[in-house]
Amino acid sequence: MATREGAVSRALGFFDDGGFERLLGELVAIPSTSQEEAAAPALAAYLDQAMTPWLERLGFTVTIHANPLEGFGPILTALRIEDPARPTVLLYGHGDTVRGLEDQWRAGLAPWQVTPEAGRWYGRGTADNKGQHALNLAALEAVLAERGGRLGANIKLVIEMAEERGSKGLREFVAAHAAELAADALIASDGPRVEPAVPTIAVGTRGTYHFDLVVSLRDGGVHSGHWGGLTRDPAVLLSHAIATIIDRDGRILVRDWLPEGGVPAPVKAVLEGCPVGGGDGAATIDAGWGEPGLTPAEKIYGWNSFIVLAMTSGRPENPVNAVAPSARAHCQIRYTVDAAPERFAPALRAHLDAQGLQAVQIEQAFIRMPASRTDPNHPWVGWTQRSMARTLGKTVQIIPSSSGGLPGDVFVDHLGVPLVWIPHSYNGCKQHGPDEHLLIAAAREGIAAFAGIWWDLGEAETPRRGG
Repeated sequence: MATREGAVSRALGFFDDGGFERLLGELVAIPSTSQEEAAAPALAAYLDQAMTPWLERLGFTVTIHANPLEGFGPILTALRIEDPARPTVLLYGHGDTVRGLEDQWRAGLAPWQVTPEAGRWYGRGTADNKGQHALNLAALEAVLAERGGRLGANIKLVIEMAEERGSKGLREFVAAHAAELAADALIASDGPRVEPAVPTIAVGTRGTYHFDLVVSLRDGGVHSGHWGGLTRDPAVLLSHAIATIIDRDGRILVRDWLPEGGVPAPVKAVLEGCPVGGGDGAATIDAGWGEPGLTPAEKIYGWNSFIVLAMTSGRPENPVNAVAPSARAHCQIRYTVDAAPERFAPALRAHLDAQGLQAVQIEQAFIRMPASRTDPNHPWVGWTQRSMARTLGKTVQIIPSSSGGLPGDVFVDHLGVPLVWIPHSYNGCKQHGPDEHLLIAAAREGIAAFAGIWWDLGEAETPRRGG
């Protein structure tokens, strides 16, 4: 007789017997970086050769589409419809990765192969995002095997190949295929848990807003001896501009950038007691940094942050004795849905002008990924939390925003689905850099949790359609 316990046991058996590690190795071996033009064939190969045969074996009808925007990777859709009257979940993943950075990995590791070591699987895409969506599909395969090939619900899947380039084309694609992709909820995996051992559900993401601050005073540098002390230094003006935007303790001083009314009460409630951390020591949580009066969890999941991503003046790699002609800083605001990004540039312009910094220009301002958030009390969020807690026997932490960027806004805007992101990684996984890895213990919990979710989806007690 098929049982929930049997389905979870099947998933864990596949994991513990080495099946998932072998599968992950096959996926990672495809060098599907979307950040190098020469890797375009690997983007197609990931969908054609790795995903399509597996999904068809699971009973999906698979279609691979060209990206609506020229020059960006293809998009796969897969439909598995048993009964339109039953709940439908939309699953999402991305098979593209950042650059391999082969020469930067430490000895014994390589980006395009999985290397097990000290409770970790190393390899590009193990955490972001091949390992995460593969866990969810492997769990589904275990549940289908336990139930004799039937799930009792419907699943739709989107796998894109341009997420690491800002999910270019995904919004246009989902808008054009909204009827085909209609679902009751998005339940998918990306990003980190709040701590490695704490199962997590994120119901949205902070948005990312980028802009350059530029001071351009002359066509070329001038002799520092002849002109130093007489002519304005663009690096100094730029430094003063940044100092008026954020103080030495990380408090944002352009207050029109921030959520009106502070952190909303439902967000505060869900973050009460929420842990933050568990990285690998590459950075620290500095108690005095950021908005005063907020907890670390509120700062990262419920508030805005300002970051200088890069800054230059002159030639730092080869300085000359000259007052530089210009200075530039590339900046980012990570913002919640409670802030208004259309106000960011006008508010900053007014702020700089009020400081007498008219020479500092704002250029190339754009939203890379908009913010999104589902009500933490949404029925699908609670349903998923209860399912995971039942499987894992642990408290499941809900957070209002993942700390990384995800294209959840696309699915909210065009499909109207609640967002239930279930990350299987952690913030020390070194995604986007050398030595990326997936924690084996967290991955094992992930496949078990999703086996329970897929099983429960086929049972009678699910949220009502559209609720």
